[in-house]
Amino acid sequence: MRIALLILLTLLPAFASAASIRIKDLVEFDGVRGNDLVGYGLVVGLNGTGDGLRNAPFTEEIMSNVLERLGVNVSGEQLRPKNVAAVLVTATLPPFARAGSQIDVTVSAIGDAKSLLGGTLVMTPLNAADGEIYAVAQGTILSGGVSVQGQAASVVQGVPTSGSIPSGARVEREIAFDLGSLRTVRLALKNPDFTTAGRIERAINREFGSRVATMMDAGTVSLDLERANMSSTAHAIGRIENLDVEPQQRARVVVDQRSGTIVMGEDVRISHVAVSQGNLTLRVQEQPLAIQPNPFARGETVVVPRTGVSLENEPGLRMAEVPETSSLSDVVAGLNALGVSPRDMIDILKSIHAAGALHAEFIVN
Repeated sequence: MRIALLILLTLLPAFASAASIRIKDLVEFDGVRGNDLVGYGLVVGLNGTGDGLRNAPFTEEIMSNVLERLGVNVSGEQLRPKNVAAVLVTATLPPFARAGSQIDVTVSAIGDAKSLLGGTLVMTPLNAADGEIYAVAQGTILSGGVSVQGQAASVVQGVPTSGSIPSGARVEREIAFDLGSLRTVRLALKNPDFTTAGRIERAINREFGSRVATMMDAGTVSLDLERANMSSTAHAIGRIENLDVEPQQRARVVVDQRSGTIVMGEDVRISHVAVSQGNLTLRVQEQPLAIQPNPFARGETVVVPRTGVSLENEPGLRMAEVPETSSLSDVVAGLNALGVSPRDMIDILKSIHAAGALHAEFIVN
């Protein structure tokens, strides 16, 4: 069993309050977003780790198309190279990307290629959701995985069938978006909260000295650029995005059962509750007994089954009664004093939440 990791994020009000965060880190500006790109291409130069063309006929098809575009006639030929692989190329076109700028791409094998290490991606057009080509990718693939294979054994570390090409695609078409023509910009909160949205509204209005921002709901703040009296929309956004706001979030407890990780916020409260926990252990052990016939006697050896069963019930761990609306630090101190492991603490928190005594959003991953 892996050693469980317990992470407790507690901020004691006596020493510090919630940190102030820039508005740019709390919201997304309406229209300022990236666009996903995808393409289908061919990787060459592999050291015998490419697709088996019998199992991946689409690799032979794209390879024939590439060679014919280069003036090589391969019609009717039986191509069986082992140094090519069909791949899907993905990328994100960032906002305000201009023609000629370069972006990173990710390359992933779709056939039965064993590794893309050392391969080169041939010129691959990248399409957006509208079907138009916005970038073209090409370059040498950087793969972090390693694959070694012998006659009777093989070792694979990482994912050798996937890699990346830094600055591997060049933008050929720009997204049509005129930020300067907007007179109203909406700020979408990444974590919707009425208190945080209200504080963003007050911070912006205080900066401009007039009612420029209006809270629409828990996740949206509308910015009226005409009242901002700025020369451009970009100047107005640049003025407000570095304003500091103290965000508020719902009390949450996040649990990862696979690693035994528990993350709890400062605002978690637990009502009056008492917990008792114990472990029940059942052991079944087979000890068959072989009975042999007497010397010089006719007979056969008989195996008689013998089963030993034991049941152990360890004493329960008891936590003293917790006062009403205790803070997280009080509860954690009590559990740690009892020597409760992180995995046992997960079960305890589940039970407390099911009993309605845990006043927080409980998230299990």
